[in-house]
Parts: sequence; structure tokens; C-alpha cells
Amino acid sequence: MAAAWEKGKAVENGESPFVLGSIVRIFMKNFLTYTVCEVHPGPNLNVVVGANGTGKSSIVCAICLGLAGKPAFLGRADKVGLFVKQGCMKAVVEIELFKSPENILITREIYVANNTSVWFINKKPATLKTVEEQIAALNIQVDNLCQFLPQDKVGEFTRLSKTELLEATEKSIGSPEMYQFHCELKNFREKERELENFFREKNTSLEKMKQRVERYKQDVERYHECKRHVDLIEMLERKRPWVEYENVREQHEEVKQCRNQVKKELKCLRELQAPWTRKIQEAEENLNNLDMKTRDNTAEIRNISQKCKEKQDALEMKDKQIEEINQAFRMKKDEETNRQKKIYQTQQIIEEWQSELDTMTVCENLQPQIDAVNTELKKLQEEKANIDNNVSDLRAEKTNQEREEKRIIDRLGQLNNIMHVKEEKLKQRFRDTHSALLWLRNNKDKFKKKTCEPMMLEINMKDSRHAKYVENHISSNDLRAFVFECQEDMETFLVEVRDRQNLRVNAVCAPDKSCAEILPSRPIEELHRYGFYSYLRELFDAPSPVMSYLCYQYRVHDVPVGTQKTRDMIERVIQETNLKQIYTAEERYVIKMSSYTKQTITSNICLKDAQYLTSSVDTEERGQLENQRQNISNTLKSLDARLTALFERQKLLDLKDNKLRQEKKALLERENRRRQLESKIGVKYDSLRQLEQDAIDLEKEFQLANVKIKEINKQKAELVTELMHLMKRIIPLNVDKVDLAFQMTRVTAKKNRLQSEYKAGTVQLRAAQQRLHELDNKKQHLYDKCRELMKQAQHICRLRPDQDFPEEFQVAFQTLPNTLEEIDAFLNEEKTRASCFTGLSSSVVEEYNKQTQEIQQLTEYLEEKRNELNNYKQNISQEEYEKYGIRIRVKFHSSTELHELTPYYHSGGEKTVSTMLYLMALQELNRCPFRVVDEINQGMDPTNERRVFEMVVETACKKRTSQYFLITPKLLQNLTYNDKMTVLFVYNGPFMLETYKWNLKCFKKRQRRLSNITAS
Repeated sequence: MAAAWEKGKAVENGESPFVLGSIVRIFMKNFLTYTVCEVHPGPNLNVVVGANGTGKSSIVCAICLGLAGKPAFLGRADKVGLFVKQGCMKAVVEIELFKSPENILITREIYVANNTSVWFINKKPATLKTVEEQIAALNIQVDNLCQFLPQDKVGEFTRLSKTELLEATEKSIGSPEMYQFHCELKNFREKERELENFFREKNTSLEKMKQRVERYKQDVERYHECKRHVDLIEMLERKRPWVEYENVREQHEEVKQCRNQVKKELKCLRELQAPWTRKIQEAEENLNNLDMKTRDNTAEIRNISQKCKEKQDALEMKDKQIEEINQAFRMKKDEETNRQKKIYQTQQIIEEWQSELDTMTVCENLQPQIDAVNTELKKLQEEKANIDNNVSDLRAEKTNQEREEKRIIDRLGQLNNIMHVKEEKLKQRFRDTHSALLWLRNNKDKFKKKTCEPMMLEINMKDSRHAKYVENHISSNDLRAFVFECQEDMETFLVEVRDRQNLRVNAVCAPDKSCAEILPSRPIEELHRYGFYSYLRELFDAPSPVMSYLCYQYRVHDVPVGTQKTRDMIERVIQETNLKQIYTAEERYVIKMSSYTKQTITSNICLKDAQYLTSSVDTEERGQLENQRQNISNTLKSLDARLTALFERQKLLDLKDNKLRQEKKALLERENRRRQLESKIGVKYDSLRQLEQDAIDLEKEFQLANVKIKEINKQKAELVTELMHLMKRIIPLNVDKVDLAFQMTRVTAKKNRLQSEYKAGTVQLRAAQQRLHELDNKKQHLYDKCRELMKQAQHICRLRPDQDFPEEFQVAFQTLPNTLEEIDAFLNEEKTRASCFTGLSSSVVEEYNKQTQEIQQLTEYLEEKRNELNNYKQNISQEEYEKYGIRIRVKFHSSTELHELTPYYHSGGEKTVSTMLYLMALQELNRCPFRVVDEINQGMDPTNERRVFEMVVETACKKRTSQYFLITPKLLQNLTYNDKMTVLFVYNGPFMLETYKWNLKCFKKRQRRLSNITAS
């Protein structure tokens, strides 16, 4: 029998006990409570028994979800990913359905990520729609409570309305066409109502449209009357420009004839004026020749005049040269006079100094006094030089110290900026923590032991690239927590900031015994072969309380950090190192040991980017810089004091030096006065000798000046001779110029006389030309106006330039007036008549035609719909099909009346019994391949439970009935069973045998062997 179940077939009268669509096998992997489970139900009644929580309902969920059911129908969860076993990423459900000659295998793979599913039919990929079509073809309806009743949906069966119950029953026991026919009947009845309403509405619209058309009819007649006047106006407006064009064309012909007559008269006048014109032209030619000769004569005179001017300028230049020679002689004469005066003055000064020198007595010997003063000055200079050297050395040292102090201050500024950046991040993300930090800095005297600021400020990364490991290892709450060395200080702090200031801050207390220096479980060198290069503790610096807390709480001293090499060999690392936590380049791994199975459970997450610890400050460097800055400050103060003392001593030495120099100066002046006088007298004698040697010979200079003046006068005589020759040449030219002027005057007079005689005949000629010009302009103006009027007339009549005048216009124009006055009068009369028809437009006619056409179309459409409605009424009975339903009426005591089953009137047990009886009544009529009822006997008393169970066994175990699944946590004793029913016991626990190891034949064989041993 077991083999028949496994194959989904049985050899009984040559037929399989399974009906089409029955479940042959259910396979579950990582589904709800099951890791791996395979169920082989029987073809008839299947009783699934097991304690609460063992996984009975999980089999029901597998059937529903494996056959394209929705998670919401089970009432457990709304997402399919929640049915995957905890800790797994994927679940598999396989349902094998009976079908001849080959069963159908439907597989659903459920993924936690994005709550997605992948479908397979007979191990081939398929879409959800294909699976649903396959299931619907087998008449499987997991969403029908009459076929599939999960544990959490038992109460909903009694809440079904009579209509919903009828539809569910039709789907369960009827043919597929039954429910479809029922829906069509409801739709037909609904469509009949819609047609009646539609017919009524359209009739109303038709009457309104007819009334509206009647109102439009009078307006249409008035519009046509107005249109006749408008058409006549349009025709008058078309003829008017043609009449105007014809009038202007006649004027153009008249002007053209006058112009031709004037042109002939002008030709005769020009022939009479021809002799006078030739004489005037000859006079003008003579006048032009004389003018050319005059211009040539004038150019020659101008050229000679220019040469005369050049000669006159040269004479003036010679006069200036003579004046310069005389001026140079006068200057030498004055220079000689000044020399004589200087000689006299120098002799006077020499005599005065010689007199003073003669009167001076022999001076005493002042050299010993001068030597003593020099000795004192030398000592002062040596002492001042020593002081200057000391000052230079001290200044150089001070400069070096100041430069070093500036470097330290700049470096401290950089470190403080980094700390400021970290504080700004703290302020932006955790404002309460920042407020508490400010209070702590101002009130450190209230604590007994050392207090530490939030860890994110105290921790300094040695390399900012490692910050992500520390931030992923330490929780955010601890990163912003204050660290205290004693519990009392922490309580004082929390009372102030939490209770009084209502700030949300965190605080921790470091262990009593410091853990900061605790050693790791193994040296890091042993882990180098796995790609580890450091423990977390070695990646950062922190105060002792902070480091102690982190070693105690997070074991940073025993968590290694690895590289990509570690990630590549992670399985080997986990098996060989027995580490609890490890870090690779981009991931964190946590390894745990199961308390039950002793299996290793590993979880890994990707590291998040660091946010707070990327900016790090070297506290040791900062402390050293502060100490160096203090030492430099003390050194600078000492140097300033020494420099002040040296400057005071230097000032005293300068005063003494000045005094000695004044004394030496006085002695030297007394010693050097005689020498100075002798030296000055010698210099003056040298100057006197030089003046006597520089004497000028005025007689000689006078003779040289006369020689130069004579030479210049000769040149002046030559220039005057050349100027006279030029004057003789220019006189005849001026005479010729005057003669030419007289000739031009005579010719001009003759020309004027001829022009006066010519002018009398020219007046008549000019008048004729003016008349011709006016007629030309008038002719051109009329021609342009004719063209413009022609274009305007063609435009108004909508004619092309090359198009002939239409015959219809000629016929229409013959009935209209022929003059502009008559046309304008007739036009004004028609416009007045047309203006009487106000408020009319072509839209009235269009609307009238449109409404008329719509009335005709609507009348035809309504006639068609009336026939359609009559056909509906003839073919369909007038019943309310949508109100059809099933009412279940029950009574549980002979003395009571039948009552309709409702979720409010009857108890839970009564509802359960009624539901089971109804489902059993449908069992023999059922067309679905299987039915599932989950724990429906929970609300029954033992008597009803026994009766219902016997009814289920009797009904479900008949030949060729559909498959039945009854899920229950318990069974009563001494129940009636049938050989065709199958009992499936569900067990669960850590010591369960694997599914693939379960072999019922082996178990029976072992039981027989044990029985034989016991019997012997």
C-alpha cells in the first residue's frame, strides 16, 4: 500500500484510488517549523494528528501556498517571506498532484528578500499565471471555504452571507459552468435594468432636444433673411472697387494725351534755343583756358616768392651769428673782470689768516690728556661690543623660540580644529549629549575621580581608514556615553543632566579593576597566516577608563581585524581559530555555538561607513606640545628680562662714551687749530696761483671776433645779390597775371551778356519742362493707383492676377448700379436693413442642423434599444437572481424550532458541528479533488465529536470520493476507523530521525525480530 502511495497509483480493478487532482506527495524544506519534511497522504481520509506546535497547520500552509494560494487567506501573515524558517533565506514547497498517465509536480521557491517566489511545473520554470491555470483546470480552489478551511478561518464560514455560501457551494460541487451560468443570469438581469434606465434617460433627452429645435427654427429663418442682405452687400462691395478702378483708368488716359502734347511743344522750344547754347559753351571754354594760364602763372610766382623768403631767413640768421660773436666777447670781458676781483679777495683772506697765525702763542703739550681719553674710550667700546654680542645672541635665541612657539601653536590649532569638528558632529547628531558635555567641562570640580567625555571624542584613531571597524563594533549609544571611574560620580552626573535638565544622555562606569592592559587570548603573530594584522585595541588610543570599559564590554583586545585574504579563506578561519568575532576588509562575522545541536552558527554583515571617528587627534602629541609651549613661554620671559638688563647697561655706556668724545673733541680742536690755519693758507695760495694763470688776452679775443664778423658779412652780400635776381624774375610774372585777369573779365562779361539774352527764351522752355514733369508725375500716380485698385478689386473678388473675370460676376454686376454714388447709396440701405437682424450667427444654423441630425440618430438608436429590451424581457424571467442564496437552518433540541445558522445566535460548538455536517453533505456531490479541514473539532463536546468523526470516516472512505484532510491535535478513544483511511502522526524535536532515513519496512522487520527473540 505504501508503494502505491509513493507512485500515486494503486492496482485495484485496474484503476488508481486517487481522483484527478488529489495530492500524492507534499515536500517541505526550510518551511515554518520544518527543515526537511516529506508527507505521503492517502487517497481517501487523511487524519493528521499531533500536539500543538508540532507543525500540523504547517502542512495546511504548504498545501495552500504550494497551490498558488495567497498568504492572507491563511490568516497567519500577509507576506510570503514570513513562512520561511527563521534564519534561512529560502524555502521550498513541492506538491505532487495525481494525473494520468503522469503526475503533475508543482514547486514553489520562496525567498525572504523582497518576498518573491519562483515557480516550477515538473521541474521546468513557469509563471504564476500558468500555475493558476493548471490548478484551475483540476478544479482546485484553496480560496473556497467549502473546500479549504484553515484553522484561522473556521469562524469565517458561519459569517458567509447566503449569497456567498451559494457561490462557494456552486464552485465546490457544481460543474464549472454552473457558477458561470449563475453569474451570467445576474449579469443579464443587471443589464436589463441598465437598458430600462438608459431607455428612460434617452427618451427624456430626445424630448428636450425636440423642444430646443423648435426654439431654433424661427432664429434660422431670420438668419437666412439676414444672409440674403449680407450677400447683396458683399456683391456691392465687390463691384465698387471695379467701378472706382474704371474711373481712375479714364483719368489716366486723359493725362497721358496731355503729356504727349506738352512733350512736342518742349521739343520745338529746345530747337530754337540751340544757337545761343553753342555761343555760351564757347565763352565757357575760353574762360576755362584763361583760368588754367592764371593758375600756372600764380604757381610760378608762389615758387619764386618762397625762394625769396628763404634768402631773407638766411640773412636774418647771419645777423644773429654776428650778435652771438659780440655776446661771446662781452662775456669774456666780464669773466676777466671777475677774475681780478677774486684775486684781490683771496689776497685779503690770506693776510687775515697769516695775521691770526702770527699772533697765536705756542700751544702746551695736550697729547697725554688725549691718550688717556682714548684709553677710556677703547675700554667702553670693548664692553659695548660684548653687550652687543650678548644682545644679538639673545635676540637670535628669542627668534628661534618664537618661531618654535608659532609652530607649536599652529599644530595645536590644527588639533583643536579636529576636536572642534568632532564636537560639531556630536552637537548636530546628539544635541542633549553636547549640552551635558558643556556642563561637565564647567563642573569637573564636583566629581571625586577622573571623568571622561563621550567616547567618540576621547577615542583617537591611529589611522582614519580603520574608523569603520571601531564604529561598527561599538554601539552608537556607547559612542556618545560619558565614562566615569566610580559609580557615585556617574550617579551625580545623571541626577543633574537627566533628572534636573531633562537631557537624554548615556553614561557608563569603568570596571573597578582596569582591563585596559589585559592580554589577548593569543598573539596576533599566530593569526598573520589568516590575513589578520591587528586587534581592535591597537587601532586607536583612548584614556585608561575608556579603554578599560571597551576591553571589558566589547573585548576589543581579542577581536582581530583582517584583510581580503581573510574573507577569501573565511570558512577555514572559522573552523581553525574558534574566534567569536572577526573583521575582514568590508565585513563583520559573528560566530556562535548552538546550545542544543552544538553546531556553529555564523552571521555576517557589511560594514557601514564611519561617521564620527574619521577625525582623530594624537593626545600624546597634544600633551607634549602643551608642555613645550609652556617651557618656551618661560624661556621667552627669562630672555626678555636679560635683554632689558643689557639695554640698561648699554644706555649708561652710551652716555659715558658721549661725554668722553666731547672732551676729546675739545682737546683735538685746540691741537688742530694751528694746523688748520696753515693748511687753509696753503690752499688759498694754490687758488691764487691758479687764478693768475687763468688770465684772458682781451686784445687777441677782439681781433678774432672781427675776423669772424667780416666772413659773415661776405656771406650776407652774396645772399642779397641772389635775392635781387629773384625780384627781377617775379616782376614780369606779376604783369602777365594782371593781363590774364583783364582778359578773364572781358570773357566773363561776354558770357553774362549771352546768358541774359538766353534767359529770356529759357523761361518759356522751363515752364514747358515743369508742365511735362507735373504731367509725368500725375500719370505715374494714376498708373500706380490703377494697379492698386486692380489688386484690391481682385482681392475682394478672390481672383488671381492671371485669372479672367468670371461670368457670374459679370451677370451679377449688370443688375447693380454703375456709379459710385448709386452704389454707396444702395450699400448704405442694405447695411441698414442687415443691422436690424441682431444676435444671429451661423452657429444657430449649425446647431439647428446638428440637433436635427442628432434627433434622427437618437430616434433610430432608441428604436434599436427598444427591440433589444423587448427581446431581453421575452428570454429572461423577471426574477432577482443576485438575491439567490443558501440558508442553513438547524436545531439541536427536539423542543426548539429551526433557526438560521448565524455567527451570533449559536455557540461555537453548534457552529462547528453545523459546519461539519454541511461539508459532509457536500462530500458525495463534491467535484473538487481534495478537501482540508483544520482543527474543526476543538469546540465540540465528546458526543458530537464522536458522531462527527464517524460521519467523516463513513463519508470520506467511500469508493471514488475526493481526498479528505482532517487536522486535529487529539482523538477520542475507541473511535471507528476504516481500512481506507490514513493516519499521519506529526512529531517534532531535536532527536527526530531525518526524513530520508525513515523506512517503515525496516521498522516492521526489526519489530518482528524482537518479537521472535522475546517469544523464544
